[in-house]
Amino acid sequence: MENTLHQILRQVFGLEDFRPVQKQVIDSVMEGMDTLALLPTGGGKSLCYQIPGLAKEGICLVISPLIALMKDQVDNLKAKGIKAAAIYSGMSYREIDTTLDNCIYGDFKFLYVSPERLKQELFIERFRQMNVNLIAVDEAHSISQWGYDFRPPYLEIAAIRAFHPKINVLALTASATPQVCADIIEKLEMKSHWEFHQSFSRENLSYSVRLVENKLEKGTEILNRIPGTAIWYVRNRQATQQIAKALKQLGISASAYHAGLSNSDRSDRQEAWKADKIRVMVSTNAFGMGIDKPDVRVVIHSDLPENLENYYQEAGRAGRDGKKAFAVLLANEQDFEQVLTRSALVYPPIDFLKRVYQCLANYFQLAVGSNMLSSFDFDLSDFCHTYELPVLETFYALKVLAEEGFVEVNESFFAPSRVHFRVDPSRLYEVQIAYAKLDPIVKMLLRTYGGNLFSEYIKIQESKLAKSLEIKESDLVKFLLDLEKLEVMDYDQRKDKPQLTFLTHRYDAGKLPFNHSRIAARKELTLDKAKSMVEYARQKRICRTQFIQEYFGEKTDSECGVCDVCIENRKSKSPDARDERLKLKILETLEECGGLSEQDLFAKLRKPSSNMNLRLLRELIDQGQVNKSSDDSLSLKSHG
Repeated sequence: MENTLHQILRQVFGLEDFRPVQKQVIDSVMEGMDTLALLPTGGGKSLCYQIPGLAKEGICLVISPLIALMKDQVDNLKAKGIKAAAIYSGMSYREIDTTLDNCIYGDFKFLYVSPERLKQELFIERFRQMNVNLIAVDEAHSISQWGYDFRPPYLEIAAIRAFHPKINVLALTASATPQVCADIIEKLEMKSHWEFHQSFSRENLSYSVRLVENKLEKGTEILNRIPGTAIWYVRNRQATQQIAKALKQLGISASAYHAGLSNSDRSDRQEAWKADKIRVMVSTNAFGMGIDKPDVRVVIHSDLPENLENYYQEAGRAGRDGKKAFAVLLANEQDFEQVLTRSALVYPPIDFLKRVYQCLANYFQLAVGSNMLSSFDFDLSDFCHTYELPVLETFYALKVLAEEGFVEVNESFFAPSRVHFRVDPSRLYEVQIAYAKLDPIVKMLLRTYGGNLFSEYIKIQESKLAKSLEIKESDLVKFLLDLEKLEVMDYDQRKDKPQLTFLTHRYDAGKLPFNHSRIAARKELTLDKAKSMVEYARQKRICRTQFIQEYFGEKTDSECGVCDVCIENRKSKSPDARDERLKLKILETLEECGGLSEQDLFAKLRKPSSNMNLRLLRELIDQGQVNKSSDDSLSLKSHG
């Protein structure tokens, strides 16, 4: 068996050796043990289930919340000649049906599913018939309400174990605190399990924080000082474009990356960056998942992530080749306030949650006690507009109502239709003239969404546009499809309408049975995580790697020696010996060639005329060892 595992590693994945801890995890899985593996970013998590999945007879079920990552993995496995499939929102019933059939009868080795699928009849029926060899749970921290990214559908995972009670579970995560690990084990019903933790310390990675106002200037200075590939993380799409443009003007090759780009644009930019045709990828956190470029030399953040888990994962994309790399966080007081304010919005006040629930009941005209498990088409912006609700807070309120099990919002709620003009304005104008009936549609799109339609994919709401044009929504869709047929526009149609499902009968909003203690705990947790992020950035008392290790519950006395705090401490710990050496050098230099100005003296010493060095010179003058004449020239004090 040992040979088989190494064979698969070499022949299928082209690798010579397993990474630290990876082999132990794989052995545990092969022995049929329930296993929890905490492998920080770049630790090679996917091989921990892919190798056992290939070595064992049958199919491996992989549960992952990230559609882009699933597609990526499936494409990579297919490219290696391995049969793999994924099921995610947006696929038609027929596609899902065929895919599940293939997984029963078509010797498929991997099936990737999002956790939302696990309780659907269609899935359960087929899952029972599959010859399953392993259940792998990626991003397993999402099962825990103490995690930074709790997703209630993950709680369904334990229920599907009943259909294959003898099959073991492998839970994988890159960042989880001890409390979250304990929760994962409990929620996945791991009976006798093995646990593997790789250290959070990365010896080759130097963390530092720079408190600055002008982040572009500082970031550019860092890029000029550290050669090699870089990622620059920002919070919003606009900033990706602004910074990438500014870097290009300064002669640094850069590209912007965010979720608003078309799939082909995203993959083109990604490939150009991977092939070193672009040096800096300026990106939202949409970039980096599952991208294994080992030689990233620096990761810059000019916006504060909302928690250390996210920061650790994103910064950890630097230096995966084991060579020296840098993670630099650029921040200021305003950022600290902003991240704390934003974290307070994530769990809106209970009164606001009740108000949103009441508005939903009015919007869909539901009587108290009615409509359990009814689904409705749902348009967030129309809903907010109707009841004058703030969009962001309402978005968060719906997430809390979903966490509490009152409603479910399907994935397309977060992914509406998108359009993008593929041609330049002059070609578009020709089409407007040639096809008069399409002219008002194009004009309305340009008036509503502006020139960005030419550079990126823009989310649209058909119902709203149809209302403005005073036509039926079905007619508008037909016109948009006509524009696509003429190849002037991409119309990435929302696959299924955003759906909101009432999971319980309709309550009286005033009497909603909220789990108040859990909401309060989650709210506090979100705020605590934001505070830890701010503390990491503000503090200068302990080594940054140590701070991260302790945050994740790893006990350690050793310092990294390469972060900004360690370097500063080293400088300040042994100043005496350094100072004495420099004083001696000053006296020796002045003995050799007296009559030097301060500037000449430090030039000869090859030292900067820093405040610290000037202080030492002043001490020598005050002690009467060096003489400073009226024309500011320095010489040794003569003793006669």
